[in-house]
Amino acid sequence: MLEHAERVKQSLQGGLIPAVPVPRYADGRIHDEAQAAYASYLARQNIAGVAVWAHTGRGLHLQSGQRRDILRLWRSVLGPSRIVIAGAGALPDSALSMAARIERWRIDSKRMAEEAIAEGADALLVFPPVLLRELPAHEREEAAAEYHRELARLGIPLVIFYLYEGAGGWSYSLDLLRELLSLPHVIGIKIATLDSIMTMQNIARLLAEEFPGQMHITGEDRMFGYALMRGAQSALVGLGAAFPNIQADLIRAYRVQDYARFLDLSERVDGFAEMTFTEPMDKYILRMLHCLVFAGVIPQEAAHDMAGYEMTEQELASIRQGIDKYRLY
Repeated sequence: MLEHAERVKQSLQGGLIPAVPVPRYADGRIHDEAQAAYASYLARQNIAGVAVWAHTGRGLHLQSGQRRDILRLWRSVLGPSRIVIAGAGALPDSALSMAARIERWRIDSKRMAEEAIAEGADALLVFPPVLLRELPAHEREEAAAEYHRELARLGIPLVIFYLYEGAGGWSYSLDLLRELLSLPHVIGIKIATLDSIMTMQNIARLLAEEFPGQMHITGEDRMFGYALMRGAQSALVGLGAAFPNIQADLIRAYRVQDYARFLDLSERVDGFAEMTFTEPMDKYILRMLHCLVFAGVIPQEAAHDMAGYEMTEQELASIRQGIDKYRLY
């Protein structure tokens, strides 16, 4: 198992992991043909693997059979040389009492993790257990640690997910992060603070000074280049869902110290992020699907997201112009 964890870490080192959306018809059904075309497209790009069942793919809203089909497709298309990371978590049932809600959520979260393992996922991205924030203050951090311990006992590599609270995450304290990063089978942390540069810096420093063996995986779509400068060794980002090659080249340029190219690519990737990761932030998934339409990867009929957002003609024109302006590829 340690050998497998090292292989995953080596694959992540210097690599881009797109968090992939799920193409859908307007009525919400998954567009299977578009998804197959999308998987074939990404398999031809310079990526280290993909993340399925993450927020970009509305992973917590997928039914078990849908999750299975999605992971099987990506696993089959990418082959054994690239990694597949699967989200793990569950949506709580608000109709239950607090104790019953937590118990049902734990069972469902573990089941999702076990499904991922059964279908060949290489690692789990652990959704923040935000339900546990409702516990008394003196209980919640220990409960979060125990939840991660339970998933760690499954024996598959884990990626901790630091997600800002505005996107449904949890602002883990540094002490809790120390505990999570010390768990067996944890291989690193994905940091997605969006606009809290101080938080990102604090976690980056914690990793560099206290956990140099753990992977710093950036999820900072709006601070991509700077995150690399602060020690990120890999990227797992929704921004990678379309035009991943320019982002992969950005990572490589920094790692080989080609700083002139790094600055050029960083400016262009920042421009891409600024036109797709903007308020309303959750609409980024729909924007990325339309980027895939403009790239000729999926048909227009497959560019729908379950959140129900609609794109205006002005927004679509802006994305088209941005693709040309920032010379995305």
